[in-house]
Amino acid sequence: MALEQSSADQDRQAAVAGLFYPADERQLKQTLIDLFARAIDTQGWPEIAALMVPHAGYVYSGAVAASGFAQLNPQANYDTIFILGPSHRVGFSGAAVYCQGDFITPLGRVAVNRQLGRELIAQSPWFSERSDAHAEEHCIEVQLPLLQHHLKHPFRLVPIVLGDNSPEICQAIGLALKPYLKANNLFVISTDFSHYPGYQSACQVDRAVAQAISSNDTKTLIDTIRSWQASAIPNLATTLCGVSGVLSLLAMTAGDPRFHYHLLHYQNSGDTPGGDRRRVVGYQAMAITRQGDGHGDDPPFVLRPEDKATLLAIARQAVTSAANGHLPPPYEPSALSTRLTEFGGAFVTLKRHGQLRGCIGQFGATIPLCSLVQEMAVAAASQDPRFRPLEVSELAATTVEISVLTPLRRIKGIDQFELGRHGITLRLGRRSGTFLPQVALETGWTKEEFLGHCAQDKAGIGWEGWREAEIYVYEAVVFGEE
Repeated sequence: MALEQSSADQDRQAAVAGLFYPADERQLKQTLIDLFARAIDTQGWPEIAALMVPHAGYVYSGAVAASGFAQLNPQANYDTIFILGPSHRVGFSGAAVYCQGDFITPLGRVAVNRQLGRELIAQSPWFSERSDAHAEEHCIEVQLPLLQHHLKHPFRLVPIVLGDNSPEICQAIGLALKPYLKANNLFVISTDFSHYPGYQSACQVDRAVAQAISSNDTKTLIDTIRSWQASAIPNLATTLCGVSGVLSLLAMTAGDPRFHYHLLHYQNSGDTPGGDRRRVVGYQAMAITRQGDGHGDDPPFVLRPEDKATLLAIARQAVTSAANGHLPPPYEPSALSTRLTEFGGAFVTLKRHGQLRGCIGQFGATIPLCSLVQEMAVAAASQDPRFRPLEVSELAATTVEISVLTPLRRIKGIDQFELGRHGITLRLGRRSGTFLPQVALETGWTKEEFLGHCAQDKAGIGWEGWREAEIYVYEAVVFGEE
């Protein structure tokens, strides 16, 4: 399809160059090189349908956004990239599509697929063509240099600014966009997370909201947001500033088992040099993959051999210190890969002569994975209520096993649960319980026995309680000492 010609006076000129990112082309290119050098390792996903990335100034959220875009194959040849973000300056209802011209950045022109934008406007009453919503808006503009730098082939853009957070309107917008969620297109959801709580509160809220998004369930996200908004956390102005875009994406993916949400990189403004930890803004990058079309199953969470060795060394030192009544020694942060500094869930299991000697873990951790493994190793050695604290005389016969967990994903039925591959978490009211994936292999239970024991022994809701409970699955990267 031939690109439409653009009149220079209709093009949307860069509005926040020099504010959110460098206006000088040479300086901007060097900044982008530095940001992508700090991005997390590429996971080699078979097909990325969408990304979720933050839109603050590059000094604050650029490395997180780069971690999202770095997951894309630089040689990918996208026809159209849809970018959805919230309106920060203009109040209106529905979705504003820019169709008047192209977008201009210090790196050059990004062609707008105006024909497709006008199709949306013609097909749905929730889309309108208005330039005022785009004139000073930064949520779309800041993503473009990152895409221009990373992708080696030109792409066309459909820029969409969303004016309100109504779940019903977002549902309608998402359903109108759903036919375009296909292999030759990419969706980018531009959103920051919590605004202005303290550092630790932001970590807690952002992790809960990210897990709710990764459940691929609209109601779970809405309930989670409402719960935190009703909390008494000081200065919490919002939990998810781009909730309109996220809800629109969920309208396209919810209930479809082909789509999976992956947490990639989290930090907040308190992690940046000079950042004020009393009032922060949260940033999370996520990749949304699509299973099928001959690509096979969802790719596993990847830990390199050296990452596993580092975590085992940290855990072994922590267990030894706990047995000796000491605090664990500090580890050297510069020796850690980016993957180990990400927030994530983990369990540490101790075995003596092959028999369980302690096991403690967490799912929604608000500390880096390396720190969590260290804490859980101490807890497994000294705080598991089923066992007395580990003694020095037992160290030589005790081995360490670590299970690093992928995000929880809610399932609708047990046909989506694979025994031996998936761990399971059951939630009913305030009660919950979990079994790691390897429990099935160690016990030889059937699927129904696995669920029944989890419901009865872990959650305390009775043998048949799993039938009424919310069921979440996850996978674990399991490794241990020989």
